[in-house]
Amino acid sequence: MTLTELQQKLRERIRSAAKEIFGVEVQQLAAEAPPRPELGDLAFPVCFELAKLIKQATGEKQAPRAIAEKLKPRLEEFDEVERVEIAGAGYINVFFDRARLLGLFAGPNQPPQPQVVDQPKKMVEHTSINPNKAAHIGHVRNAVLGDTFVRILKAAGDRVEVQNYIDNTGVQVADVVVGFLHIENKDLSEIKALDASLPKDYRFDYYCWDLYTKVGLFYRDGDVSGQMNPDKLQLRNEVLHALEEGSGPIAELADYVATRNVECIIDTMERLGIRYDLLARESDILHLHFWNRAFELMKDKGVIRYETEGRHAGCWVMPFESHTGTDEHESDKIIVRSNGTVTYTGKDIAYQLWKLGKLGLDFHYKAFRNYPDGHTLWTTKTEPEDPGTERPHFGGGIRVYNVIDSRQSYPQEIVARGVAAVVPEVGADASVHFSYEMVALSPAACEALGIELSEEDRTRPYIEMSGRKGLGVKADDLINQLEAGALIEVEKRNPELSEDEKKTTAHEVAVAALRYFLLKFTRNTVIAFDFKEALSFEGETGPYCQYAAVRTNSIFRKLGNETVATADTLMKEVAGDAALQTRVAEVLSGESGTEIWSLLMLTQQLEDVIAQCRNSAEPANLAKYTFSLARAFSRFYHDHRILTETDDVRRGVLIAVTQIVRTKLTAALGILGINVPEQM
Repeated sequence: MTLTELQQKLRERIRSAAKEIFGVEVQQLAAEAPPRPELGDLAFPVCFELAKLIKQATGEKQAPRAIAEKLKPRLEEFDEVERVEIAGAGYINVFFDRARLLGLFAGPNQPPQPQVVDQPKKMVEHTSINPNKAAHIGHVRNAVLGDTFVRILKAAGDRVEVQNYIDNTGVQVADVVVGFLHIENKDLSEIKALDASLPKDYRFDYYCWDLYTKVGLFYRDGDVSGQMNPDKLQLRNEVLHALEEGSGPIAELADYVATRNVECIIDTMERLGIRYDLLARESDILHLHFWNRAFELMKDKGVIRYETEGRHAGCWVMPFESHTGTDEHESDKIIVRSNGTVTYTGKDIAYQLWKLGKLGLDFHYKAFRNYPDGHTLWTTKTEPEDPGTERPHFGGGIRVYNVIDSRQSYPQEIVARGVAAVVPEVGADASVHFSYEMVALSPAACEALGIELSEEDRTRPYIEMSGRKGLGVKADDLINQLEAGALIEVEKRNPELSEDEKKTTAHEVAVAALRYFLLKFTRNTVIAFDFKEALSFEGETGPYCQYAAVRTNSIFRKLGNETVATADTLMKEVAGDAALQTRVAEVLSGESGTEIWSLLMLTQQLEDVIAQCRNSAEPANLAKYTFSLARAFSRFYHDHRILTETDDVRRGVLIAVTQIVRTKLTAALGILGINVPEQM
C-alpha cells in the first residue's frame, strides 16, 4: 500500500460516514500535512464545509467540532491508524501506526502498470530546432523541459507520443543554403565531400553554425550593423521559393543540409538521454496540402475572414477583437498574407489539427533511426510508404503540449483559439502552450567557454545569446565542458577507477548537473547558467542528489545480502507480531524516531508530486522534491549508524528506511533524466 492509497481510503470513509450520519455528500475533500509531526500525519478540515452543507440540507446548525467527534470513530477503525485527535474548532488530525506503515511501505513495490494500447494519447512537441546549425543552450532548456515532462506523464500512467517539429523550409535553412551556394560556391556533391572530411570535433552542424554567421554579414555587405542588401536578400527569396516547390537541385541540396543538421542535433540530445517518436517535417505539411485542408475548414467554420480594406486589406485574418497582446501582435492574427503566402500561425493551426486527429489527412512515414534499446525514431515524408511498412499510428491525441518559449505566447494563443473554433468538440484545453523563459550564461560561464566579454558585460547578471551575431554556446561544447569539470572531480574522489569508468561517471555527473540546473527553476524564470554552481557536489544541484542515491547503493553493498535479507524478513513479520510492533514503534518514537518517520513520510510523497507536476506542467516541483529527499537522507545518514548498528530491530528499521529512500530517490532522479553511477 502507498500513502496515497491510504489517504484515499480515509477520504472515502469520511464521505461514506458523512452520507450515513448527516445525509450530505462531500465533493471536494482536502487533506493537509500538519506543520509539525506532533500534530499528526494527516489533517482533514472537512468539518467546516460539512457544517455548511448540513445547514443547507436540513436547516440544522452543528458545530464543526461536534461533527468531527462523530466522524472520529469511523477513522479509528483502520488498522493503519493509531489514533485520531480533534484540534481547534474542528480539525481531524490522524496519527498513523508508524510500525505497521513501515512494514507496509517496506513491502515489495507494485510493478508499474502497463500502458493500455488504446488509451487516449497525449502528445508533447519539444526541441523543434531550426535545422540550420548546431543546437545551443536555449534549445537544451526546451528539450530538457519537454523530455522531463514526457517522463512525468509516463510515470503518472499516461500514454505519450513525443514529436520534434522540423522546420526544413524556413528562412534559417534558406540562409545556410545561400551561404553554401553564394559564399562558398559549393554544389551538393561538394557539400557531401566537405561533410565527409570534417573532423569529429567539428561536425557538419558546427560548420553550418559558422556559415550562418557569415551569411548575416553577407546580407549586410560585411557590416554587422549595416542595412540589408535587397539584391542579396533576393537570393534568400529564390531559395525559399525552391523549398516551397520541393523539387530541383536547390531543394535537394537544402534537404541534405537540413537532414544532416537534424542527425547531428539528435546525436546531441541522445547525450542527454532525450529521445523522440516522430520528426514531423514542415516540407511534408506543405507538399501534402495540410494547409489547403485547414484553410477550407477555417473558411467553412467562419473562423477567418477576408479583409477588403484597412492595413490588412487582401489578407485572411482571424477576427479576435479581445486578446492579451498589443498592436505589435496584430500580425499574428494574419493567417494568409496579401501576397498569398501562409504565415507560421496558419501552418501551426494545420499541424495542430493533425495532431488532434481533426484534419482528415495524414503523413507518410519512414524510419529515421533505431536507438540502441530498439526504439525506432520515425520521420514524415511526402512519398507513399513502401508496401507492408509496419509502424505506430501517429497523431490523434486528446491533448497537445507545445514546448515553445514565452515570446511565442500570443501566437500560441491564436493557434489554440483557432483550433478550438474549427473543432470546438476537442475543448479549449486541448492545445497547451508549455512556455518557458530564456536561458543565458553567467559572465563566469562565458569566460570558461572562451567567449570574450567587455568590462560592461562582466558586470551584468547574465549574457544573452545571439545566433546571427555568432554569440552563443553550442550544446555539445557545454556538455564537453561539464564533462571535463566532472572528470576532475571524479578523478580526485575515485582515483582507483579505470579511465573508461571515470569518463562514464563524469558523463553521468555532467548530465545530472545540466539537467537539474535547467529544471530546478520554474519555467517562468530567466536562467543564467553557471558551471561552478551546476557542478557543485554541495547545495541544490544534480550531483548532490545523485551522490545521495550513490551512497544508498554503497550502503547496501557494504551490508551484504545476508544482513539485508534478515532486515527484510523482520519487516515482513511486523504486522503479525505484537512484540515486534512495540519494538519498532519504540525505534520510531521520540525526537530521533520522529526524524526517521519524517524521512519515511517524505519518501511516500513521490506519487503525489508526480501528479502535481502532471497537472501543473511544472517539472521544477519534482526537482525540488528530489533535492529535499536527498538532503533529508544525508541528515539521516549522518545521525544514524546504519552500517554499525548492533541492535537487530533498530538496524532492521534503518535498513528498511534506507531501502525505501533508495527506491524513491532513484525513481525521482530517473524521471528527471538523471542516472545513478556506481561511484562518484
